[in-house]
Amino acid sequence: MILSRAAVTRVAASAFLTASLALAAAPVPTQGQLTTPEEQFGFQIGADYQLVNYQQLSDYWALLAEQSDRMSLRSIGQTSEGREHLQAIITSPENHENLDRYRDIAERLARAEDLSEEEARALAAEGKAVVWIDGGLHATEVLGAQQLMEMVWQLVSREDDEVQRFLEDAIILATHANPDGHALVANWYMRHDDPLERTSQGVPVLYNKYAGHDNNRDFYMAALSETENMNRVMYREWYPQIVYNHHQTGPQGTIMFAPPFRDPPNHNLDPLIITSLDQVGSSMHHRMVSEGKGGTTMRRGASYSTWWNGGLRTTPYFHNMIGLLTETIGHPTPIEVPFLPRRQISHADLPLPVTPGTWHFRQSVDYSMTANWAVLDYATRNKEHLLFNIWRMGMNSIERGSRDSWTVLPKWIDQVSEDVGERGSQEDYEAYLRQPEKRDARGYILPSDQRDFPTATRFVNALLKNGVTVHQATEDFMVAGTNYPEGSYVVTTAQAFRPHVLDMFEPQDHPNDFAYPGGPPIPPYDLTGWTLAYQMGVDFDRV
Repeated sequence: MILSRAAVTRVAASAFLTASLALAAAPVPTQGQLTTPEEQFGFQIGADYQLVNYQQLSDYWALLAEQSDRMSLRSIGQTSEGREHLQAIITSPENHENLDRYRDIAERLARAEDLSEEEARALAAEGKAVVWIDGGLHATEVLGAQQLMEMVWQLVSREDDEVQRFLEDAIILATHANPDGHALVANWYMRHDDPLERTSQGVPVLYNKYAGHDNNRDFYMAALSETENMNRVMYREWYPQIVYNHHQTGPQGTIMFAPPFRDPPNHNLDPLIITSLDQVGSSMHHRMVSEGKGGTTMRRGASYSTWWNGGLRTTPYFHNMIGLLTETIGHPTPIEVPFLPRRQISHADLPLPVTPGTWHFRQSVDYSMTANWAVLDYATRNKEHLLFNIWRMGMNSIERGSRDSWTVLPKWIDQVSEDVGERGSQEDYEAYLRQPEKRDARGYILPSDQRDFPTATRFVNALLKNGVTVHQATEDFMVAGTNYPEGSYVVTTAQAFRPHVLDMFEPQDHPNDFAYPGGPPIPPYDLTGWTLAYQMGVDFDRV
């Protein structure tokens, strides 16, 4: 691809998007007397038949931010219904004084541009692990927002050595994922004075006014206000190395699903994503077992995989971030863990079964705390490793986009296996898997004279909201013998977020997934194909 630098200019995200909200400039308080959840709400978080609503959460977080020098509170934007979309930043008082520096380090390492390995290692040593932990995205999954409040409380109040390490070596972005839904569902549950009449069933309207449950299918499009707010923080401000997305409910007969995930992984992902997921997930299960918390399952214990792009925890994979999912049982109205005989024998995907019986909401909060603590323990013990690896993955992407490279697809393997069998030669490898016409794109050009350029611009807007670098031609230019007019967009793959670029332009090729040869197909967790450029009918040339 030959294109003069003078012929294009980098498109600033602010040309299309609302500028980022600044961090709150309020003076940082000193650590003094802290108000406990029991004092604030009259009950322990996770108590039976009790839910804290979003207004109560907002008031409590504002109070803690006044009382604690470990916490700052900011709005990352407005929600669909006009509420403030809150995020608490938890770290040591000393780190709070240098947030801009640590945010700059996180961005430079994630972008990986013009940064040598030696410089990256120095920044990794200086920087702090940035860990995103959220809750409440699916509002009827009421545990998420409640555990988030409990986590913030424990982080600002505990004095043990482990929490001090978390505060020293990590910057924790405690992010509410759906304030409107939280307000709706918590108020609906608490509407009855008699606790035994309380239920979260029958909520009469969507818990996101536009998308409902599909608010977790919006993260490459970012059409919702809440998604745009969160994407801006993840992909244009803080660049967390870990994104932990809490959900409900766990597989029947267990308490929680946590990574590692089952196959297949998306073929565009850097392999370090898969190995990192295995490491962090194993740390989560290890801590659960060491604390005697049974019933955590992984891999084929549920249907979740790393194939699909578009969710809060999956889109980070395509930005070289470790996206974590837990699905945990629990409800403020006590429930029963059923006796499923096959869930009572241990195996590699369920190392410690759980005893059936009555289950209380506080137990789910405690499991969530263990999972959060395991993630923060891993992040702080491996801070330099995480920071350096996000640079390494970004640099891998830049290097792959700067030369001819190939992403091997299942259909190619099916073809070569049919023609060559189970074993071939180096010549067969070159003939089948390194054909010039199969190479990955070095870039994509969206001509400005196409039939529906406004839709192409909207597509580019979605890329910008995901932190992708886009250029726009300032004059006519030629590539590979084709003329393109001024104003055309150019998206190169020599950038850190190359996996996301490829995934938005190229068709997906989901592998044939069968339980055994000739057996039934294993259903995918979610979508198998979603190429946004195709969905929007955008004209582009692959170069």
